Amino acid sequence: MVRVRQDDLCHDATVLPYSAYLRLYQPLDAFAPQERRRWEEYALSPDRPRRIRTLDAEQHESLGRLLVSPPRVAPEEESEHAYLRMIEGRLYVCPWQTRLRSWRAYDDFSNTVPFAVSESFVPAPEAERVEEAYRSWLDSGAVVRPGILSSNWTIPVPWFVPFEDDERCLVLSNQDTRTLLYLTWYSSALRRLEHTSAVLREHVGENTASGGVERVKDWLTSTAHPEALVELDYGGLPYLLSDDHLHADRSVAEVSGAVAALAEGATGQVRKLRERLLERWKYVRALQHAN
Repeated sequence: MVRVRQDDLCHDATVLPYSAYLRLYQPLDAFAPQERRRWEEYALSPDRPRRIRTLDAEQHESLGRLLVSPPRVAPEEESEHAYLRMIEGRLYVCPWQTRLRSWRAYDDFSNTVPFAVSESFVPAPEAERVEEAYRSWLDSGAVVRPGILSSNWTIPVPWFVPFEDDERCLVLSNQDTRTLLYLTWYSSALRRLEHTSAVLREHVGENTASGGVERVKDWLTSTAHPEALVELDYGGLPYLLSDDHLHADRSVAEVSGAVAALAEGATGQVRKLRERLLERWKYVRALQHAN
């Protein structure tokens, strides 16, 4: 199994929105030559956001669009920024894809709330602009999928499946550095997803419990280069939680333990781990209403 050094895993964080992120980092040679040169130059640029401030910079950019009147749901052009990782001298790139992610987020939002509600957040002219731009992009035959998934106030259980406990990195040096993340290779992530899906199908049912796992697997297999990296970043959630809570958070270990117990027919252990996991994230979700 390929191991990623802790020095490569950890990074600083800033006070952020209470969202978590599943990111895909592609090796530089996964990009077309022109785009590859652009990311090489970007990595050397003194003006790009440093890793310690990248998520903060992304959020600042988004707020800049939403706080104007009328708000701008999506930028006119795709973002030129990316998250970067250097592992054993090799550059890995996770483009922000702000415009694509904004289009998709608004599409999901507008399809899940009544028009009168969505219009109170996004004026009709801006909604029409965003919908037309996204439709034109889709009609062009574009097939790019986002390399970043986000989740507000909680982390979907299937997101824990691609990782193992020893890929965990927790940094709690002070209030400016509260980071909990996991990083692994695509090949390892895919193997764990396939194993978990097979166990769920055999012991729970073909379509009942494995749907979320299959969606994560589909996202990875349709998007990732074979030598890509997969990262689960708790993002701004650590700023909601105490040091003790974060030290005790072994959600990845509990999910993998529950899968192993299910495969062995140890239903009591499955129930114990499941209840522990659900109780932890029920507490985190409840903080949404306290804020």
